[in-house]
Amino acid sequence: MHILIIDDQPAVRSALELLCDVHGLSSVSAATPDRALELIRTEDIGLVIQDMNFSDGATAGDEGVELFRAIRALDPELPVLLMTAWTSLESAVQLMREGAADYFAKPWKDDKLLATMKSLLRLRELAHENARLRACGRRARRALAERHNLCGLVYESDAMHELVSLAIKVARAHAPVLITGPNGAGKDRLAEVIQVNSGRSTQPFVKVNAGGLADSLLEAELFGAEAGAFTGANKLRVGRFEAAHGGTLFLDELGNLSASGQMKLLRVLQSGEFERVGSSVTRKVDVRIISATNADLRRAIAAGTFREDLYFRLNVIELELPPLVERSEDVLPLAEHFLAALDDKLQLSNEARAALREHDWPGNVRELHNRLQRANLVCTGRVIAAADLGLGAASPRKPSDPEPVHTNNTERTQIQDALARANGVVSRAAVDLGVSRQALYRRMDRLGLSISKRIE
Repeated sequence: MHILIIDDQPAVRSALELLCDVHGLSSVSAATPDRALELIRTEDIGLVIQDMNFSDGATAGDEGVELFRAIRALDPELPVLLMTAWTSLESAVQLMREGAADYFAKPWKDDKLLATMKSLLRLRELAHENARLRACGRRARRALAERHNLCGLVYESDAMHELVSLAIKVARAHAPVLITGPNGAGKDRLAEVIQVNSGRSTQPFVKVNAGGLADSLLEAELFGAEAGAFTGANKLRVGRFEAAHGGTLFLDELGNLSASGQMKLLRVLQSGEFERVGSSVTRKVDVRIISATNADLRRAIAAGTFREDLYFRLNVIELELPPLVERSEDVLPLAEHFLAALDDKLQLSNEARAALREHDWPGNVRELHNRLQRANLVCTGRVIAAADLGLGAASPRKPSDPEPVHTNNTERTQIQDALARANGVVSRAAVDLGVSRQALYRRMDRLGLSISKRIE
């Protein structure tokens, strides 16, 4: 990876080439903008040091501005350091707003310039490595989707790829699976992925909102009832366990199940046996259980509101689905997916994309889907504006609000790596991670992470 030095003065080029050579940095040089652009097209350029002045008089600096913009057009991510004289300082400041990495006045200080060059080269190398890893991630996601049925799951984040890969691995087992995560994050869809990739994929997949059933209805709903077993039972009712025989039973909202319901569920999980309401005949079923909850069951056990023995029966394998705010790379792909399903001619404006990235999504994927449905209804053209999403009326978490409890060591490592790549610059790390600066600060505070100096 080379440093490209662009200056029409041979003495300046020689001085900078010597500085690079002494400190083990590879450099190439160009005396004209045309030659510089040719080198960027043909060589592995990791950093540009560009003079701002290629002419004298009233137009001094104009060629430098044009060259900078041409470089940005060729490679928007290529860092450019500007070399300025007092006549071009105003132009340099303007180009800083357009993305220049920094500027140095002539004559420069070698130590400061050298430190900046090394830092920017390191960031460039890390950016290339990140791009390589992202490409590997895309290939891995594509391969997974080609080999398995992902039930329409849309994601880009490494966290979701790891989770879905694990779900595919455990699908072939017959062990119970507990899916945890916040409301609206897609726990039911993950349960479907497990079912369709299991050995029971051709057998029934029965869903029941276990926590939404009153105790008076729970037993009949789960185990069935004979005709005449209670008032209104005019005919035989087959319960969810019996209906799922040979297949999979998905118990949603498990954390809301009453103590009585927990006891009844535990018995059938232990023995595989049950009786219909109004019958003394014991029936046996072969059912795989997938359950889901947004509750902290360990805390509920400590509080005495959830049975520990039931928890261990259900939690042979736990899959924790992260909230959308912790996998922000998934927001725009999901939004595009939802839009295509609603109206494939709709597009998101740049402002709408920015608004989607900035929002904290307390309602998770369900909220995102609802926002896109709203935008489809209120949008007056084919381009969705930020206002069409209605996010200004939403109630995103504020800095004082508690952050989600769903996190892991991977998140800590990702943030630490991003801060290292950004040399401690939080705003750059936030861009790298695809979150807002405020959201990154909240995550750092929640995880107990800090840096010696927060630089904006």
